[in-house]
Amino acid sequence: MFLLFRGGATCHVWPMNANGHRPLDQVPGWGDVPEYHDPVEPSSGPELRPGHLLDGRFLIGEPLSRSGMATIYKAQDTCNQNQPVAVKVPHLQYESSPVFFSRFQREEEIGRKLDHPFLLKVIPVEGKSRPYLATEYLRGCTLAHLLNAMRPLPEKDALKIASLLCEALRHMHECGVVHRDLKPPNVMICCDRSIRLMDFGIASAAASRRITLGGLTPVMGTPEYMAPEQVKNKRCDERTDIYSLGLILYEMLTGSLPFQNENPWVALNDRVSGDPVAPRKLNPALSPEVEEIVLHAMQRNPADRYATAAALKADLDAPDGVRVTGYCNHLQSPRWRLGLRETPMLAGTLLGLGFILMQAVLFLLLRHYLKR
Repeated sequence: MFLLFRGGATCHVWPMNANGHRPLDQVPGWGDVPEYHDPVEPSSGPELRPGHLLDGRFLIGEPLSRSGMATIYKAQDTCNQNQPVAVKVPHLQYESSPVFFSRFQREEEIGRKLDHPFLLKVIPVEGKSRPYLATEYLRGCTLAHLLNAMRPLPEKDALKIASLLCEALRHMHECGVVHRDLKPPNVMICCDRSIRLMDFGIASAAASRRITLGGLTPVMGTPEYMAPEQVKNKRCDERTDIYSLGLILYEMLTGSLPFQNENPWVALNDRVSGDPVAPRKLNPALSPEVEEIVLHAMQRNPADRYATAAALKADLDAPDGVRVTGYCNHLQSPRWRLGLRETPMLAGTLLGLGFILMQAVLFLLLRHYLKR
């Protein structure tokens, strides 16, 4: 029985496939998926309170989660038979931020553009009184919660989850959208045994280039799950998502993330200059074919990865047919090569620190002069 947390009610029944099964019914050993979300600490600042009717439509309920930038509430859509929904509301200090507003607006625009059963459904709302995002309400737990309770996952379970994510990515990529922030907290395993990929806040057109140089911020993605081209501020495309999905698969299969270091810059350098530890060294029970799939998806050079999510899915669904190349025996250890010219993120951060240091020196000199 695959039961991780207490609580949880079965939500609406997911449409079955041609064989009469829902997406995760084929995963061996899985029982009922529980409903779970992290406890939310009370906020001292201004926020929406339970019972507030937002724009005459959404009856606000309990907060489901709170980050440094926004709070997500459970709510009822009074214009749609009081159906449960989730409402994501930015904190007041960010509502006037052009960068944050752009991200929030992009998340809604992309969400409304996409239409796939494994992608979070965004509810269109016209004439808003303030920035917020309304989506379907999901009951279940995130892949991050699942991994906190059980790691590594059984090989077949991990392959099935990755295969379903490939279906979601294939639709996104066909619509010309690259997610750019794939990570376990953005994957929901639902009570109805379906799956959802969430959070399109930094998704972009496939041909776009990253322009943010200000450091490790939510606008740039999550450092632990970045592809090498994101670290180097180069153009992202569908293969960027392939790398991040390969990294998630690595974590599900081995129970650990590659390129871990207390110094984030060293960790970023490692994924640019070297290869991960071979998965079978961490989990000898893995098959050589599955190890080949992971390492193929996580190639540093995008041209050497799977070209499409469909190609990756084909190998995930039939790993026994994957040709083992022995690449695991030729992995390169990371070496220091992360330069300012190669990585504008690092340059921007160092320039910012230099400016702060210069201001501090000038202040001390001025204070010394005034005391004379």
